[in-house]
Amino acid sequence: MRPSGRTPNTLRAISLETGVSKHAEGSCLVKFGDTHVLCTASVEEQVPPWLKGGGKGWVTAEYGMLPRATNTRTPREAAKGGQSGRTQEIQRLIGRALRAVTDLRTFGEIQIRLDCDVIQADGGTRTASVTGAYVALHQAFGMMKKLGAIHRIPLREPVAAVSAGLFNGTPVLDLDYAEDSTAQADANFVLTASGGIVEVQGTAEEHPFTEAEFQALLELAKKGIGELVVLQRAALAKIGL
Repeated sequence: MRPSGRTPNTLRAISLETGVSKHAEGSCLVKFGDTHVLCTASVEEQVPPWLKGGGKGWVTAEYGMLPRATNTRTPREAAKGGQSGRTQEIQRLIGRALRAVTDLRTFGEIQIRLDCDVIQADGGTRTASVTGAYVALHQAFGMMKKLGAIHRIPLREPVAAVSAGLFNGTPVLDLDYAEDSTAQADANFVLTASGGIVEVQGTAEEHPFTEAEFQALLELAKKGIGELVVLQRAALAKIGL
């Protein structure tokens, strides 16, 4: 039995609420159970220096956790003098995931910056961030289209992320902290709506896991991503996108 009482192939309660930031061009408060992340998309009329003059846009991301997102206070990274390696790795993952489904050549030299701020953490903050950031990005492109800056939304298809792992020897979907902290294997899957693989991060604890076990985790992830995409589309449909 999982600590949450969920069956092995069941996601946590998922919520995607759009339009939660007054000022951002796109925003989504995403909840994976007790993991809550505020994702905002900001449209900037500039691109990184190395892209200037190429007529190409860019999508990038920043990630952070509020000090009391966890059960004990974590000092702000700014107070410690810089971002941790974990923070840099996660925000790069988010940026890669969103660029994988964005046609960067269709909206000029515009950068969209996605900020993913963890309000409350209970495992899976990076997967929740990717899933919510897609909704915020789509909303920002929708705003640009409404203003006449672009003629179509330059997203090829939705992208989402979910974890799967081996807990007490059983493949399970969408691990919360109680499972993640004691799992024999833990993997994060970033997949597109059509099943394309954007990124897979997998790690074993104590003992290697088998190819068959990995395949079982992938199948669970595909199921979970399918459900997340349905929720992404429903959240966007509510605001006419």
